[in-house]
Amino acid sequence: MEEKYKQQPANCIKVVLFGPECTGKTTLSRQLAKYYNSVYVPEYMREYLQNKWDNEGKVCVQEDLLPIAEGQMKLENELAKETESVLVCDTNLLEIKVYSEAYYSGSCDPLIKKYALENTYDLYFLTYIDTPWEADDLRDKPEDREGMFKAFQNELIKSKKPYALLKGDKNQRLETAIKHINKLLKNN
Repeated sequence: MEEKYKQQPANCIKVVLFGPECTGKTTLSRQLAKYYNSVYVPEYMREYLQNKWDNEGKVCVQEDLLPIAEGQMKLENELAKETESVLVCDTNLLEIKVYSEAYYSGSCDPLIKKYALENTYDLYFLTYIDTPWEADDLRDKPEDREGMFKAFQNELIKSKKPYALLKGDKNQRLETAIKHINKLLKNN
């Protein structure tokens, strides 16, 4: 059962966009995949929760997080087989861990926590909150962007994950990310 949350070996560099909601992660994931003629792993949580909202009118509960984590890793492992350059992940299990702890009184399922810390990425791109807030069915904390950003940054520091901060407009973020990825590709 635990294998569902584990990364499979891959012949590519893996980067992950990481940060609070509505900070440009999906946009940048698509831009980077296009720039490197590669693939990006979409955020399974968004699809899962949008379907739940549309079909049942219900929001996320803690019991949703294991199936979300399983779906995220299934996508990542499948798409990692499609590239030998850069796999751009719109999110990962560490992000699910941060959200779980933020929304559910500091708790996180042990399986999510275990694989959030064990699965590895060459670099995390921490997205800053200097992008405009755009409301939708799922986004719900526009007043707590600073607090959520700090939670994401603290998690990267605490778990000793390699990261680069992305700030500025779409072009600035893209340029910064490309510089970091090119350095990884050169050293690989």
